[in-house]
Amino acid sequence: MENLDKLRDVFPDAGRDIKINLQNVLQPATLSLDQTWGIAIACAFAVRNRQLADALVADAKAKGVSDAVVEDAKAAAIMMGMNNVYYRFRHVMGKESYEQKPARLRMMRLKQVATNQVDFELFSAAVSSINFCEACLKSHEAIVLEGGLTEDHVHDAIRIAATIQAAGVALEML
Repeated sequence: MENLDKLRDVFPDAGRDIKINLQNVLQPATLSLDQTWGIAIACAFAVRNRQLADALVADAKAKGVSDAVVEDAKAAAIMMGMNNVYYRFRHVMGKESYEQKPARLRMMRLKQVATNQVDFELFSAAVSSINFCEACLKSHEAIVLEGGLTEDHVHDAIRIAATIQAAGVALEML
């Protein structure tokens, strides 16, 4: 994690816990290598920190993560950038009239994944947690669980999302 280690070294003292957490959450345990790094990359793009995203992509590729995983991570960040706003609006408003209106937003990439649907949904759940779209988070979690993963997988994905969010905040303080 050469590139990420360089970033961690410049975190402010207030981010000491995040330095450690960042190293720990990226050690695959429950999640596969592709899932771990795909989630981290998607979340880095979601928090709009290009420095963090670039470091994660470089380190992921050095560990053997495929271009397909990186592309799905980018797509999850982009698609949730749209969907989380739209579906959070519908949920927050809570009006039947909005629920019945068609989205009329193109979302084909959600089904045209480069890796596999379950991993893409896991990436999307992590990004949805950052953007706090309750409806999307619940929907992605359900698909992930139906796809054979467990609540432990989802929990670890959200731990990564939380840590990447904090890392992005730490880097903005420089």
